[in-house]
Amino acid sequence: MQVFECEVCHQAVHFDNTICTSCGHRLGFRPDALRVSALVMAGDAKDAGGRPIPGGLWRVADDPSGRLYRQCRHYAVDAVCNWLVPHDDPDPFCRACRLNRTIPDLSVPGNARLWERLEVEKRRLVYGLLRLGLPVVPRKSEPAGLAFDFLADPNPDFREGGRVVTGHANGLITLNIAEADPAVRERMREAMAEPYRTILGHFRHESAHYYWDRLIRDTHWHTAFREHFGDEREDYDTALRRHYAAGPPADWQDAFVSAYASSHPWEDWAETWAHYMHIVDTLDTAAAYGMDIVPRAGLSARLRADGGQPAFDAYATEAFDLLIDHWLPLAGALNSLNRSMGHPHVYPFVLTAAAIEKLAFVHRVIQGFRTAAHVAGTWARSPQVSGL
Repeated sequence: MQVFECEVCHQAVHFDNTICTSCGHRLGFRPDALRVSALVMAGDAKDAGGRPIPGGLWRVADDPSGRLYRQCRHYAVDAVCNWLVPHDDPDPFCRACRLNRTIPDLSVPGNARLWERLEVEKRRLVYGLLRLGLPVVPRKSEPAGLAFDFLADPNPDFREGGRVVTGHANGLITLNIAEADPAVRERMREAMAEPYRTILGHFRHESAHYYWDRLIRDTHWHTAFREHFGDEREDYDTALRRHYAAGPPADWQDAFVSAYASSHPWEDWAETWAHYMHIVDTLDTAAAYGMDIVPRAGLSARLRADGGQPAFDAYATEAFDLLIDHWLPLAGALNSLNRSMGHPHVYPFVLTAAAIEKLAFVHRVIQGFRTAAHVAGTWARSPQVSGL
């Protein structure tokens, strides 16, 4: 995650901010530029029927002749978003919110707050996918696109029957809104013996199943996938029942990023993909703050010769080793800092050589897609991901 700057007062502003606390300017995230910007009103906006559009028209404060934007409807009306929509885009929702198929019943007390927490993390997912140059297309406009259902349990006590199950099916990601309640999520984490359970982690994991369908299934990567992760034709339901009944194999840490990854090749891919996104985004954030954790011997001198740290969203294909060389010492430092404050490890995982090779495979798949899409002219480039 990058750190952004108010164009008016040059104060640092953050991804979810809606107001600059220094100069008071309205802020909005521009998906076409992948940045948070200070805004000024540019006039009233009307729909095709001549009716006023909530929020009016806005432009970037230091670009008086630049592109005009509207606030996403969930920004202007519902106050759960801070993204913008180009004024000539007919969709009332931003690139993140238009992925929603179902949102919670907001007349139920507490649902609005839970939904807001989900939207915050979903926008982080979408930002990360866009930074990586991956396709983020709503299913309502393309059958192979992506959609989200945010649903509530008929019975709010997760220990009883009738639960909404978080998962993915044919591009539709379903998330139980109870996951946005920290107390419920912690009970689930303890019940399932998981060292790490977050909303963002759920989004990244479930997105992996979607991108497996888009990037692996019936492509030239499929054979290599089976060599790394196993044969996904193994019966999925049987594999999960076995995992929950008997637990992971005793030696799971030798080859998998998590215990759950050992349950089935699809889950191994999903857990590895999620960890890859964790790593890239955290390194990107560390670089934005100028954090320089000294990596393995010899690498620091090479970095100085090359002019400093790379941008971790746009590294070249051969740079996976550079990425992991930065991640391992950073993860160790983050864990030590957390322990110093009396908290558990922020990254409670051990990456073995086998797990790292699977992460490298995810890296190659994503870089392969970016390269192919660029050559075909189908990749919508942005300033943040140009130069490959």
